[in-house]
Amino acid sequence: CVIQMDTPGGLDTAMRDIVQLIVEARIPVVVYVSPAGARAASAGAFITMAGHVAAMAPNTAIGAASPVSIGSEGEVEMSETMQDKVVNDAAAYIRSIAESHGRNVEWAELAVREAVSATEQEALELNVIDIVSSDLDSLLSELDGWEVTLLRGAVVIIETDDVTIQYIDMSWMEDFLFAITDPNIAYVLLSLATLGLFVEISNPGLVFPGVAGGICLVLAFYSLGNLPVNIAGIILVVGAFGLFIAEVFTETFGLFTAGGITALVLGSLILFKGGPLFQVNPWLVGTIAFIIAAAIGFIITRVVVSHRRQPATGWEELIGKTAVVKAALTPEGMVLYKGERWTAVSEEGRIELDEKVVIDRVDSLKLYVRRLRQEAGN
Repeated sequence: CVIQMDTPGGLDTAMRDIVQLIVEARIPVVVYVSPAGARAASAGAFITMAGHVAAMAPNTAIGAASPVSIGSEGEVEMSETMQDKVVNDAAAYIRSIAESHGRNVEWAELAVREAVSATEQEALELNVIDIVSSDLDSLLSELDGWEVTLLRGAVVIIETDDVTIQYIDMSWMEDFLFAITDPNIAYVLLSLATLGLFVEISNPGLVFPGVAGGICLVLAFYSLGNLPVNIAGIILVVGAFGLFIAEVFTETFGLFTAGGITALVLGSLILFKGGPLFQVNPWLVGTIAFIIAAAIGFIITRVVVSHRRQPATGWEELIGKTAVVKAALTPEGMVLYKGERWTAVSEEGRIELDEKVVIDRVDSLKLYVRRLRQEAGN
């Protein structure tokens, strides 16, 4: 098994899980730092040295394994006592790893205590790694006949002659799930979920916005579950959604919307802990806030207009409208309204041809009208 690696480091717990799997493996595990330009920094140094065979490609580096503490504002300065505890623990761990494979214990400890690093050639000369190979094919050729000792003393000879290489990459689903565990992607998903559900609630029956919003919400939950979330940020974002909904059903002249946008921006900026590495791009926050504000403003405007508009369906549409007499009303005759001829009955006696009338009511497909007067304002 060859693990091809290029990493700046990672969480201590994840690193120890990987090292434990390598150490307890029942087959030889080769850790190969590649391609050219790759690095095995910090936690990567532990993993590389844990391999039964450690290899590096040209123009690569290893080391700088000093532990750091990450908090909500990035790297956190530890107390002297805590720093000593963490460093001593990491140093003992990497010494144990190096000793188990007969590698340079002194250099390994310096990588932790003084953050030293080495190029691939330096690492080879210092007995930090075993092989420098330009590519995977060259590495496999050099590994043929290599003897390694597994955890329980079993000696295994690696045979790579005529071996078939099988690459085990992430599936498309794993690639997708990995991609969405990015703070910016998680924030976009959460924003789309908020917008979609808001549109569906304010316009029941559209279906698509609600379905799309629900899917985005589930994906956002998955993404947030794999990121260091700040509860205060989540509360502010959810509160913003509540204010947006309240704006639709109450007349606050935009106060709830303004409060919601403010809560959304503040919540977005503190949504994740872990410092700059997990910070949402401020430009993205501003863009999303503008889009949501514009969309909500448009929807609320439409809702207000629809509430104030006179009914535009059925007979009610005709009430108060002006028509033209096309057959004298004596009192019954014919009027023209929007290109359509209607039977009409005058409520004010005879009305002559081409006079304008106002529709008062509709009954049994007949329009009951009165003469248009100047003071009526039509």
